[in-house]
Amino acid sequence: MDRFRMIFQYFQSNSESVMNGICGLLALASVKIYTCFDFSCPCLPRYNMAYGLGIMFIPPVTLFFCGLILNRQSLVMLEEWSRPQGSRKKDLAVIRYMCSSVMQRAMVAPIVWIIVTLLDGKCLICAFSGSVDPEKFVGFANTPPVQVQQMLAKVPCKDDELMRNNTSRKAVARYLRCWSQALGWSILLILIVAAFLARWLRPCFNQVTLLQARHWSNYIDIEQKIFEETCCEHSRQFAHKCILHFFESMRQEIKQRSFRAPREGEGTEREADLLWGITNQDQVNKLLKMWYYQKPPLNVSQVTHR
Repeated sequence: MDRFRMIFQYFQSNSESVMNGICGLLALASVKIYTCFDFSCPCLPRYNMAYGLGIMFIPPVTLFFCGLILNRQSLVMLEEWSRPQGSRKKDLAVIRYMCSSVMQRAMVAPIVWIIVTLLDGKCLICAFSGSVDPEKFVGFANTPPVQVQQMLAKVPCKDDELMRNNTSRKAVARYLRCWSQALGWSILLILIVAAFLARWLRPCFNQVTLLQARHWSNYIDIEQKIFEETCCEHSRQFAHKCILHFFESMRQEIKQRSFRAPREGEGTEREADLLWGITNQDQVNKLLKMWYYQKPPLNVSQVTHR
């Protein structure tokens, strides 16, 4: 049990490393899902583009939302953005930093999926085989326009009887695959150059603002965790006292079953520190409402002075 607790505390204290690991796992999962996926183009003029583009873009959208759901900071960011002003002002620089961090991590797996599909080329061949200019290929020279569209739609289906002996099918597929791979490598190169520039040009900007945004972003996350832990501990103590009051009339039976109710004054100090005089549900609801609407300012000088 202690080992699991240590692992849980490690995850809590290293949330950034954990999120980077989750993003990497999602990226690897996207590649594995695509390689295991049985791609079957319908080879029909009206459905090829919808199927090809759907396979290319719908799974990345799903992976993007999965990245947002798994990222704890996305919920913290939304709570910080939507909360009332109260006694603590909202820093837009911190919210922008959190949004940027969340988006960067959530976009890893979708980008990997799109680049893998482009390098493979099947989706682009299926989607745009009917849009190729037939005059560029000799095999469609003496064919009626209606039949040309049917033949172009069946380019992804190499086992189709209509295209099995057509010499231009491989040429069209090779032409589209070259465009697809060129687009995939171009996107990958642009992303690498953008990441390189962002990393090396960052010291040229105001580092103080970045450090402040990073610090208060971590603070908001840690504050939320400590608040939830404190609420859980307070709830446990409050439930403990309520149950003891409920079984007050059964004190004799509790003693016989070796359950010992605390004597008067026993444990009062520890529980008083957590309960702070809270004795009913309305007081708890009022405090939670105050925490949401009037979050206390970041100033502990008065408490220190006391």
